[in-house]
Amino acid sequence: MLTIHLADEVRCAWDAEPLVQGAVAVEGTRIAAVGTPAELRERFPGGRERRWPGVLGPARVHEGPLPEAPSPRERIHAVLKLGAAAVLAGHADTPELRAAARRNDVAVLAAARQAALVPGGRADLAVFAADGACLATVCAGRLVHRRR
Repeated sequence: MLTIHLADEVRCAWDAEPLVQGAVAVEGTRIAAVGTPAELRERFPGGRERRWPGVLGPARVHEGPLPEAPSPRERIHAVLKLGAAAVLAGHADTPELRAAARRNDVAVLAAARQAALVPGGRADLAVFAADGACLATVCAGRLVHRRR
């Protein structure tokens, strides 16, 4: 099912100019389009809509050690709560951590990369409040963290 994520502000890259009152259409695991809500509603009629307060942009790449937690699953979930949908292989260095990342669709990268929202690209999104707190993380098109 196609979902249109609407936000007060959308950034295709964190250093890019914001699209005020922007939207990102996600179909399956991929970004279908980025634009204004009106453009995406016209292009994808009947798409489910999710409205987010704050700034929506590409999910982060967690470049440091994974947060400490009792289990590999909880360590991966802690990264998702920070707005990241990828970790570096050097920090996911056990079979248990790599398996937990795989089960949650968290990408394990050999090196850091610039995260961006691009049509056809993997739908890894994060929403941040004005104070920098992560409100939601979408990993490969699936909502995996939502702050209550």
